[in-house]
Amino acid sequence: MKNKWLIALSAVGIHICIGSVYAWSVLTRPIMSSLGFSQKEVTWIFSIAILFLGLSAGFLGDCVEKYGPRKSGLAAACFFGTGMLGSALALHLHSLVLLYLFYGVIGGIGLGIGYITPVSTLVKWFPKHRGFATGLAIMGFGFAALIAGPLMQRIVASLGLIPNFLILGCAYFVIISASALYLAPPPDRFLQAASPGKEGPDRKAGRLGQLKDVAVQLADHPKMGKMLPCVDAFTAGEALQTWHFYALWWIFFINISCGIALLAVASPMGQEVAGMTPAQAASMVGIIGLVNGGGRILWSTVSDYLGRRNVYVLFFLIEIGAFYALSSTTDGFLFQVLVLLIISCYGGGFACMPAYLSDLFSTKELSAIHGKILTAWGIAGIMGPLALSVLYENTRSYSLTLYFFSGCFVLNLVIALVLKWRTSHHVILQKMREQGNA
Repeated sequence: MKNKWLIALSAVGIHICIGSVYAWSVLTRPIMSSLGFSQKEVTWIFSIAILFLGLSAGFLGDCVEKYGPRKSGLAAACFFGTGMLGSALALHLHSLVLLYLFYGVIGGIGLGIGYITPVSTLVKWFPKHRGFATGLAIMGFGFAALIAGPLMQRIVASLGLIPNFLILGCAYFVIISASALYLAPPPDRFLQAASPGKEGPDRKAGRLGQLKDVAVQLADHPKMGKMLPCVDAFTAGEALQTWHFYALWWIFFINISCGIALLAVASPMGQEVAGMTPAQAASMVGIIGLVNGGGRILWSTVSDYLGRRNVYVLFFLIEIGAFYALSSTTDGFLFQVLVLLIISCYGGGFACMPAYLSDLFSTKELSAIHGKILTAWGIAGIMGPLALSVLYENTRSYSLTLYFFSGCFVLNLVIALVLKWRTSHHVILQKMREQGNA
């Protein structure tokens, strides 16, 4: 049997590579200066990549479940590697359209497949610590910019833009491929018992999800299957028939839209509103990368003890207060504290979502269900910065924009409280009743 920690390392390896998309801003000015493109034109490359990340995760999640993590990971390596190498060709030809195609569309598809491929596998290897497992992989995506940013900057400065894409494209292809070749779901005999000791508010839901997984595996057995006609394992199609899925999609969409909008303007807003120097703002951006990655593993681990429902309620309480306070602060230190609080919740929202989905719908088709939730990320990647720019251009003030974001999280809090009240056993038992009456 494979080592589950090496499985986790493989998952991190994939996410460290594809997470380099978060370091795109390092390449913005070099591309603008060498090719004469505007900042808006270059920024659209990143936006298209995030859009296709969400779309490919949503539409290809079923394929990831069908073909397994190994083949899916190799497909991600091919798409993302092709996107990087094709971007080198686009730069050589001075073609913005080809950059949109290769990095945005083809690379974006690789991002989407690579993002969801390890998550379902990890959850199955760590059934007692689902939050920790998903946070471990997704942490790599958040931390990737800390590695890729300086690396890209050094390669571009010493060798140029085209060699940067050629070198990293080949390196990412090798690392993702090697990681994918080790990925595999646990064998059927790998049935891990629930954690002993004190349980958090959602641990019972998590335990029931684990029992469902055990039941699904037993149902596949030729003899035991006849004894278990009513196994409650949601398919992606069945999950889409519940209102809980759409409620989670919405709160995920708002959390990403507001968070990614703040990421886009954190440096200029810090200089304009809080009087930070360019050097101080640049340092803050570096710390944001640490908090974005660290918040993913921290919050997802905490969710194993507090429960996913409670953690999302806590996210939105923090973000309501932080965005509201951020709208009026002019103190540089307080400004940074508030921004980092928001970014930690932004990263934590990514990391806790797969575990939340597995609590509700089991892990049988988690990649497909998670992929469909990630369509919110693709849309938010465009809508968040666009909403901020429109509001800022019409008001010439960040304050009203931040008040608006705070109000969005009030709605998110209400939805999270309804989910807290109406989930846990509710969905699962209802599904069992429907199957029992079929």
